[in-house]
Amino acid sequence: MADIAFLLLIFFLVATTMNVDTGLVRMLPPLAPENQKQEDVKVKERNLFLVLVSGNGSIMAGTSGNQEVIDLRLLKDRTKEFILNPMDDETLPEKTEKEFDLPDGSKWVYPVSEGIVSLQTTRDTNYQDYIKVQNELTRAFNEVRDEVSMRKFNAKFAELPEEQRDVVAKAIQVRISEAEPRVIKK
Repeated sequence: MADIAFLLLIFFLVATTMNVDTGLVRMLPPLAPENQKQEDVKVKERNLFLVLVSGNGSIMAGTSGNQEVIDLRLLKDRTKEFILNPMDDETLPEKTEKEFDLPDGSKWVYPVSEGIVSLQTTRDTNYQDYIKVQNELTRAFNEVRDEVSMRKFNAKFAELPEEQRDVVAKAIQVRISEAEPRVIKK
C-alpha cells in the first residue's frame, strides 16, 4: 500500500504543471554605487503627468492642478496627448530637438518630449487595478512609437530592424515614474 501511494505521489509530482506568476516586464536602471549620494529628481510642473489610482479603483489623471477623474479607457489617449503635445501647448511638456544617427549614415532630428508620467497609488489599491493602469500607460507609449515608426520608416515599431528600433526608442522613451518626483514651478 505504501509503495502504491509513493508511486502515485511521484506520478502527480511529475505530471502536474505549476502556474508561473508573471509580472511587469520592465528594464530597471542599474544600482548606483553604495558611496554615491542619491539626489532628488526635479521636474518642471508642466513636464509631469500625474496618474493617481485610489483604493476603490478610480483614476485621477492630468497635469499638476488639472487632474480629473477619468475612465480607464480614456487614460491611453490622455497619456498620448501628453507625450506628443501636438499643439505645443504651454501647459503640456516641453520638447527638445535632438539629432539621431540613422543606420544608413543620415541624421534625423526629432522633438523629444521631456514629459514624465508619475503613477501613484494608495496602500489599499487593488493589484489588478494597478496592472490595468500600467498596461494602459505602456500601451500609450507603444502606440506613439508605432506612429513615429510609421512616419519615419513606414513600418510598425516591432517590425523594424534593431538599429532603427533603437533610434525610435531613444526618441520616444518610456518614462513612467513610480517615485514621487519633486515639482518646481516654471
